[in-house]
Amino acid sequence: MNSPSINVTPLIDVLLVLLIIFMVITPLKPSSFKARVPSEPTGEGSTNPESLVVAVEKDKSLRLNLETGLGTVEDTAKLVDRLREVFADRIKNGSVSASFAEDPNRPYNDRIERTVFIKADRSADYGSVARVVDAAKLAGAYPISLQIDDLGS
Repeated sequence: MNSPSINVTPLIDVLLVLLIIFMVITPLKPSSFKARVPSEPTGEGSTNPESLVVAVEKDKSLRLNLETGLGTVEDTAKLVDRLREVFADRIKNGSVSASFAEDPNRPYNDRIERTVFIKADRSADYGSVARVVDAAKLAGAYPISLQIDDLGS
């Protein structure tokens, strides 16, 4: 009478195929993440003129730095127009980006500072913030970063 034996060849074949798949996928993972940090104010009540911070208020109104009246989350047309004006002024003045001018992935050739920070209240829903990010992208912002305050609370 023959004793039963386990054939492990199919198991080894499956493991080798999985190993090859993981070896191929591993180099496709992103190797770096570019992050921007807003610069500190230079004095009390003053902000860096190059920093553009779009704030989503509790009432869903939008503010660009200290400028109010730029529409709401549902209607971002005024914000888009204002950001385009700022970028056009920077092109006219030749304001070159200190950090992203030579970025090979940059979608614009003008080399100006186009970084926009999005700041939202904790009570803001995801869809509202996503609409503001889309509006900034439509206006020509690159890169778009999220500003997070009060991480400890």
